[in-house]
Amino acid sequence: MKTWLVFALCVATAASAWSATRTITLALPTMDCAVCPITVKKALSKVEGVGRTEVDFAKRQAVVSFDDAQTSVEALTRATRDAGYPSTVVGEPK
Repeated sequence: MKTWLVFALCVATAASAWSATRTITLALPTMDCAVCPITVKKALSKVEGVGRTEVDFAKRQAVVSFDDAQTSVEALTRATRDAGYPSTVVGEPK
């Protein structure tokens, strides 16, 4: 029993060691009202692995921090598109 417990602990630790928190900026050119950022933030927050989301209406951008072991940039852009706001990545992901 102890062997299985140690094995499970090692696997769980190794999986978290391979993941990394990344931050990307998404351009959202179709946001045109004060409610749009709320909708975008809700859509991104529902994606598994998203930690922090900041949406700036004036810049028409969203900054999203996420666990790259749980989600992908493609999933984030799909979430905004499905909410009615197509997005593209600005610059290089960090």
